[in-house]
Amino acid sequence: MSDIKKMYTTILGDSFPMEMTLSFGDQTLVYRKRTWGIPMEDGSVDERGLRYGENPDQEAALYELVNGNLVLGDCKFIEPGNSLVSGITVDDMLQVGKHPGKINLTDVDNGLNIIKYMVDKPAAVILKHNNPCGAAIGSTLAEAYNKANRTDRIAAFGGAVIMSKPVDTDTAKLMAKNYLEVVCAPDFEDGTLEILSKAKNLRVIRMDGINRLADFEQFRFVDFKSLIDGGLIVQQSAVNSIRSINDLKPATATWKGQEYACKRSPDQREIDDMIFGWAVEHGVTSNSVIYVKDGCTTGIGTGEQDRVGVAEIAVHKAYVKYADITCFDKFGIPYADLALEVEQGKRDAGELEEIDAKVKADRAGLPGSVMISDAFFPFRDGADVGIREGISAILQAGGSMRDYASIEACNEADPQVAMMFTGQRSFKH
Repeated sequence: MSDIKKMYTTILGDSFPMEMTLSFGDQTLVYRKRTWGIPMEDGSVDERGLRYGENPDQEAALYELVNGNLVLGDCKFIEPGNSLVSGITVDDMLQVGKHPGKINLTDVDNGLNIIKYMVDKPAAVILKHNNPCGAAIGSTLAEAYNKANRTDRIAAFGGAVIMSKPVDTDTAKLMAKNYLEVVCAPDFEDGTLEILSKAKNLRVIRMDGINRLADFEQFRFVDFKSLIDGGLIVQQSAVNSIRSINDLKPATATWKGQEYACKRSPDQREIDDMIFGWAVEHGVTSNSVIYVKDGCTTGIGTGEQDRVGVAEIAVHKAYVKYADITCFDKFGIPYADLALEVEQGKRDAGELEEIDAKVKADRAGLPGSVMISDAFFPFRDGADVGIREGISAILQAGGSMRDYASIEACNEADPQVAMMFTGQRSFKH
């Protein structure tokens, strides 16, 4: 066990050069490796790059674009000097904790990818392994964080939190109750660092660029995927164009000469959740289906091979997480611990039955949720999964030959379910 622990705590050196120059046609881009001089207890400074890559035995380096720019069609990188993750300095790392590795920074980057669509409100996104496990907006930052955390308290353990507004003491006190890997925000108010510093290994990152994220909302960058044979797939990054009700399309279809249309229109709350949910969906690994309600995720299904399967997984996760938070609220322990203690005869089985009954009665908080799918439903079975759980609306790409079947599913539901199309899919791999 000590060898395994050492593996995770060792900081690798790396073989990557300090500077990298790329030629892209007649364009030249100069990158500089980002390192941080970390003050040590003996007064010396230890110059470090990334802790390691995706696994502790993988060397890794972080490079910042310092000169030139890649222009390809309407793709253009953020101008040098306005960097986000790649521009983090020692001064920005308000608390180093364990030195950051590749996964920490990619979680922050994908959190920025989501939260850039909601920087005008108090918002919080909690990520784990580059997928959101909870996302919410609120009237205050503390409310947003609390909602995001409560939607999946289990996965938030060891997660990265990205917030749209400066952290205040109320939010810091809530975060201090959890084990987190990274907290990133545009700033931290007086007294918050003292609260967060109780977690010695927590990385606390101030990123002033969050305040300017809305300026980069429509930016496309060039996305490089390295192949096993050394080849590359190069693509333009995705842009979320669903930003208001004007971007939504009515759910209509034609099948064998017959016209189909969703009978019920979404209300304002459902429209707001559609816009919020599609922004969150923008950062979820595909195939994916998520459920949102009142500006908060209620279930997130990620990276599944079939759409009905991921819709069911999101429901299953919602029930598991709802049982956990209900148990924690009632008895102060996780549901898994309560179940184990009941099995061992240490607690009354009636306590477990009480939690199970409430989860069943509440249907894991899913009724009234908006179901968000990152692509069309090829059959109605995916929509039926959400409808059985009491969702009130669906947002999906549309464009399937069998859209009419999903429309029928919404019209046959009791009460009827609203549905809108985006006209675009939101795959992320």
